[in-house]
Amino acid sequence: MKKLQLLILLFISGITFSCGSGESGETADIIFKNGIVYTMDDSNPEVEAVAVKDGRIIYVGSSDGVAAHEGSETQMVDLKGQTMTPGFIESHGHLMGIGYNKLELDLMYVKTYDELVQKVAEAVEKAEPGQWITGRGWHQSKWIEPPGKVVKGFQTHDKMSAVSPDNPVYLRHASGHATFANAKAMQLAGVNRLSLESLSKQVEGGEIIKDELGNPTGVFTERASGLVGRLVPQNDELRNELALEMAIKECLEKGITSFHDAGSGQSFIDRLQRFKEQGKLGMRMYVMLTGRSPELLEKWYERGPMIDPDHFITVRSIKLHCDGALGPRGAWLLKEYTDRPGHTGHETLPMEVVTTVSDKALETGFQVCSHAIGDRANQEVLDRYEAAFLKNPEGAIDHRFRIEHAQHLHPDDIPRFGELGVIPAMQAIHMSSDRPWAINRLGPKRIKDGAYVWQKLLQSGAKIINGTDAPVEPVDPLPSFYASVSRKTLAGMPEGGFEPEQKMTREEALRSFTLDAAFGEFEEDFKGSIEVGKAADFTVFDKNIMTIPEKEILDTKVAMTIVNGKVAYQAGE
Repeated sequence: MKKLQLLILLFISGITFSCGSGESGETADIIFKNGIVYTMDDSNPEVEAVAVKDGRIIYVGSSDGVAAHEGSETQMVDLKGQTMTPGFIESHGHLMGIGYNKLELDLMYVKTYDELVQKVAEAVEKAEPGQWITGRGWHQSKWIEPPGKVVKGFQTHDKMSAVSPDNPVYLRHASGHATFANAKAMQLAGVNRLSLESLSKQVEGGEIIKDELGNPTGVFTERASGLVGRLVPQNDELRNELALEMAIKECLEKGITSFHDAGSGQSFIDRLQRFKEQGKLGMRMYVMLTGRSPELLEKWYERGPMIDPDHFITVRSIKLHCDGALGPRGAWLLKEYTDRPGHTGHETLPMEVVTTVSDKALETGFQVCSHAIGDRANQEVLDRYEAAFLKNPEGAIDHRFRIEHAQHLHPDDIPRFGELGVIPAMQAIHMSSDRPWAINRLGPKRIKDGAYVWQKLLQSGAKIINGTDAPVEPVDPLPSFYASVSRKTLAGMPEGGFEPEQKMTREEALRSFTLDAAFGEFEEDFKGSIEVGKAADFTVFDKNIMTIPEKEILDTKVAMTIVNGKVAYQAGE
């Protein structure tokens, strides 16, 4: 009889444990129930309900079981069958750029050069003579028809200058690695046929594109962009704060609860601190210090990482810009571009700097995040990381150094990510947007062997973390999630996807935006999965992105974004 009672007791205990986890009876501030909840916890992968108190999860389990945590003051949220995941983490973006895009000409969706010219003409009509016209988002390889005149793959300024004779125009490429200026802007900068030879010597690591007569076409790549860019009026703090407010709002609407800002200065960090103090920050920030300011880095080496006990603003990484982008042919390659013989891109930062910063970062507790797109840049960065790890094995025990983008790799370097513990911070949406024309840059063999090779990297033991590189692409993570699992353009082409053997599973894609993304900022014990004790950061979708037909992922909307246990965005409100 006693044996039977013991078996019954064990059986009941097992049922209780299987229905949920968390302290029984603790009253929740907010309860979410009747949902499809993907936790990213392998021991408890799918549940129905979550209870939250003081911004932390206290229960994960069934809708029936969560009733024990309901009190008279508990806010009840009926998910009505909608899908909840851990809060999506943007692993590589430029927050101020998202805001500025809303205050300037947004050229992301321009389909032809003529359409770009028309947008400039409309802006000129509203501007005062002499006022600068600025914008971002054009990409010549994505236009549906080529411009009338092309030099080295780019348009020329003539049409744009014709509609803006009295206003300097400065338009940044979608990638951020090239710019387009009109005649007025170049005149103010002293850029003309006679000055090009001397100016070109000043911009090693960049190029002023010239036509057959030696005249500047208006296109500047990489470091050459500064010749005109230095004249563009700086934003005042009022405009900066407006841009930040708009960027945060956009992120929350897209289900983003944490954001890795890929390279900023002290003024940005100070602005975030003010927003936090004023209760306006709204989401969690992980800031990479810009490596373009050696003085800034020296100050932070002395200070050491800033790790926020509230987990809202953390500064413990350094961003280095080591090459350009494939679109303007600035990515640094081991062999020449297929569509531009003799050209291998640009080393935009002396590799000795990567060595110096890596050594210093390991000594002072910082993570290094190096922008590298081309196979030469990736190889050079991996070589310097490896040397730093060997030099300081104690500092390298849990370094979590990253390569931002890691788009095009030499096959020999792919296993090194797993072997060295280097994180590839990739943006799957770049494959969707770039792959149709990237094959012209690299050729079929290099594309197949080493471009956007997600499965090869995962099989090496590396943790891929995902993002959008906004405002290079829209900050919405769902198109990037779709690209991860389909390897198609957003128009659904080609059937079966590009190099389909490299697709992520939906579980791998979700992990790259949640738990592994948290690992990329040393926060996997605090967030990234829905487990008792972790942060109550969630994204709720109106469709089940883990089971719906692939094409429906792009039609899915964010229904709710929850940060620190509070609803930060709700559709329709």
